[in-house]
Amino acid sequence: MTTPIYDGLLLGAHLATLEPASGYGEIHDGALAWRDGVLTYVGPRADLPGEPAALAREVHQATGWITPGLVDCHTHLVFAGDRAREFEMRLQGASYEEIARAGGGIVSTVHATREAGEEALLAQSAPRARALVEDGATTLEIKSGYGLDLESERAMLRVARRIGEALGVTVRTTCLAAHAVPPEFKGRADDYIEAACGWIAELHREGLVDAVDAFCESIGFTPSQTRHVFEAARGLGLPVKLHADQLSDLNGAALVAEFGGLSADHVEHTSTQGVRLMAEHGTVAVLLPGAFHVLRETKLPPLDAFREHGVPMAVATDCNPGTSPLLSLRQAMQLACTHFRLTPEEALRGATVHGARALGLDDRGMLRVGMRADFVLWNVRHPAELCYWLGGRLAERVVSGGVRVAGT
Repeated sequence: MTTPIYDGLLLGAHLATLEPASGYGEIHDGALAWRDGVLTYVGPRADLPGEPAALAREVHQATGWITPGLVDCHTHLVFAGDRAREFEMRLQGASYEEIARAGGGIVSTVHATREAGEEALLAQSAPRARALVEDGATTLEIKSGYGLDLESERAMLRVARRIGEALGVTVRTTCLAAHAVPPEFKGRADDYIEAACGWIAELHREGLVDAVDAFCESIGFTPSQTRHVFEAARGLGLPVKLHADQLSDLNGAALVAEFGGLSADHVEHTSTQGVRLMAEHGTVAVLLPGAFHVLRETKLPPLDAFREHGVPMAVATDCNPGTSPLLSLRQAMQLACTHFRLTPEEALRGATVHGARALGLDDRGMLRVGMRADFVLWNVRHPAELCYWLGGRLAERVVSGGVRVAGT
């Protein structure tokens, strides 16, 4: 008896490989096969090198479309509590300052996260991650930044690692200790940054940090303080990314590009010079339309400049309790089309090819032989439907490393 050469084989669905530089890379009546977690055949069913039953241990007939697994390259999904009451207060006319004086804002999330403990933090955060996976995400970036002390930052990063193990998906952890100044360091931002750099080194030694991020903004940290964090990360051999130019242009995108950063995120106020430097250094622009939507922003990112200079545009949820309580990367894609006028193809590339690049991952994001077997079977008649429908359940099967992690 011939030994099967594939672990699994899906037949009949159309493939959106995203293999060329533009277009969906469509293969109609396709076949997708994998072995040991890696794609081993991507092409027309008619070109398979033999009878399907003899080629694979498991053969499944499918309809609809298959895309690469979605990559959510910017989330803050590990936290305790919520800020739904603040959302209501803002709609009733309360200002951010009034909410903060009442104990709200990021301080409330920091307090709840510190108080929760690791097990409670996992219990509250895992369902958010599960929602993202069930909607097609097979790779998640998860940041710390709501602990703002060593033990709480450690707990957040440990929970992020545990979520990946429990759900069977890839989780990349980012240390965002430079997110805000905690109450105990009020008025001593430089001292806090010095302490945070020490924590980054310790957490990296414990194997909890894949990258380092910071919030460079007038209500966050200065470019000088951010540079200090990046220098510490570089000394540890860790890649950097940045919450850059969201509310004003502090040249954050240019700063992270100078350090060869993976991505500049938000980027609504990024200058043309910042765009040029991102292009020169290969830094990805991560668009976060969820926060843009919730905050009712009007300043668009420099989308035409990104296109003109060839800066890849990723799309992510920015899932967080304050400004983007978004639990669907597909919904982020829809918002990117609606608010930023991305095409559905650009949005899909942003949540696959470019999202992977924003995490420094070159083994996923397309359907190509040799790539990791991360893919989603969608109940749609065309890939544009992924950005067309507002809500609903479209993912029929979600596969990570050749293993089904959601769907049937």
